[in-house]
Amino acid sequence: MFDGSAKDPFLAHLAKVVRCSPHTLRAYDRDLAQFAAHLTSRGRQSFLVATADDVRSHLAALARDHKKTSLARKLSTLRSFAAHLQKHGLRADDFCLGVDGPKLGRRLPRALSVDETEALAGVERRADSVLARRDQAIVELLYGSGLRVAELCGLAIGDVALDEAIVRVTGKRQKTRIVPMGALSIDAMRAYLTVRAAMARDDGGPERPLFVNARGGRLTTRSVARNLDRDALRAGLGKRISPHALRHSFATHLLGGGADLRGIQELLGHASLGTTERYTHVALERAIAVFDDCHPRAKR
Repeated sequence: MFDGSAKDPFLAHLAKVVRCSPHTLRAYDRDLAQFAAHLTSRGRQSFLVATADDVRSHLAALARDHKKTSLARKLSTLRSFAAHLQKHGLRADDFCLGVDGPKLGRRLPRALSVDETEALAGVERRADSVLARRDQAIVELLYGSGLRVAELCGLAIGDVALDEAIVRVTGKRQKTRIVPMGALSIDAMRAYLTVRAAMARDDGGPERPLFVNARGGRLTTRSVARNLDRDALRAGLGKRISPHALRHSFATHLLGGGADLRGIQELLGHASLGTTERYTHVALERAIAVFDDCHPRAKR
């Protein structure tokens, strides 16, 4: 029988010290469970006897039906786990040492144009509908403040200060940041809050969830994504729109409007400026496309 006891202290460390989200913890747990199954198939009964060759063969087996990005994430999990085992004296070596990850192309964020964003925000909804007002507020907040969808769904009523035009956001690693709200976001939020009590199953206290579903419970990220897809269809965009596309659009349009990268980094809650710098490539790509389409010397 496989001894997976070394996994539990690692996951506890991620939860209590690193403060990973429940979603991230589940991903780590799944990745390690897959690796444990692979080790068992190779006659190994513990993580403590895993080798670099085990890792390579595991990734090779997964490569048949997993994308490179997924393989890279799973290798990252194993590297973190191996470093944890070594740091705490459970192994003398790093069993991932020398294992190369898959080659990943530079993936640029997919952003909407300003016209597409306006079409999505202006999609026809019933003005008197509670859900319509909620969805309008969601679109305005995702695009107007650049929130991650998990951050949006995690908001409490007390996190929004409409008179101050700010929202307090709890991001990755439980880091809190303050981001501004635009006038359209504020108007949409006021309209939603006047009807929220009609479907919420609570007293509307400051710690209660801001966005609720039709049954009165906290709205999920999956529901937000599904509703955005529906709105994109109604707006005639001809493509699926993810919540993250609105966050990308927020950053790309700020950059195009002259905002500096450091300021955008703070608004997005990026730990590294390198992550924010991806948007310079998006802006350059769009500028080249405009040049190719419009400049008389560009066409051959």
